[in-house]
Amino acid sequence: MNELNFVIIGDGTRIAYRFDGEAGKPVLVLSNSIGTTLHMWDMQVDELSRHFRVLRYDFRGHGGSNAPVGAYSLDRLGRDVIELLDALGVERVHFLGLSLGGFVGQWLGIHAPERIDRLILSNTSSHLAPASYFDERIAAVQQAPDMSETAEIFLSNWFPASMVAANAPVIEEFRAMLLTIDRQGLAGLFAAVRDADLRRTVVLIPRPTLVIAGQHDTVTAASHSELIAAAVPGARLVVLPAVHLSNVEYPAEFMQAVLGFLR
Repeated sequence: MNELNFVIIGDGTRIAYRFDGEAGKPVLVLSNSIGTTLHMWDMQVDELSRHFRVLRYDFRGHGGSNAPVGAYSLDRLGRDVIELLDALGVERVHFLGLSLGGFVGQWLGIHAPERIDRLILSNTSSHLAPASYFDERIAAVQQAPDMSETAEIFLSNWFPASMVAANAPVIEEFRAMLLTIDRQGLAGLFAAVRDADLRRTVVLIPRPTLVIAGQHDTVTAASHSELIAAAVPGARLVVLPAVHLSNVEYPAEFMQAVLGFLR
């Protein structure tokens, strides 16, 4: 089943998802960054699907999923995953989330640990501040004529300046992805990040956890990953010499860490 499929969850929102890999293998859910679709993981899927039944999905507001009007919440994003798993008849999964996907992974580890086997939190944080920054980004996105300026801001935050300047094919791929993002959906997800604060509750995660940090990450600083790894009992920490999208900038090292932990 390699095409895009859809489920309608409890509040009427359509969530897009895709499976790769053979049925019967352990299910690994991949949850991406804000500003991207499930194709953020394209470089990893071939290798991961040799070992797992890989389930990718688009956040509400992005990709093939609906973009309801208004602010979204981390609670709603977490419940989107649970309702997706329920609709697919999947009881328990490994979960790998990067950036916003890592926020969702923490929420699931805290509120639905019975659904998680092993948890990987990459280039993420338990809280990002100040709220005024996200309010400014929401206003800018909603008032802009298109996504062009926002796309360049994201690219400069995600990759080394030299990589963006060289305009490598992967930069063009992510620029094209960003230009398709629904602005209402992006504003809704910005609100979810703005209001999320898991700093006190992250200690409740009982599942085996791997935290991956980017040494040069300016979005979710490596120090944020260190705090998560120190708070979650028994968590491991791996630091890669990356900016924000470690899976794209250092794919071999990223996969080594992920597979070494999951297998």
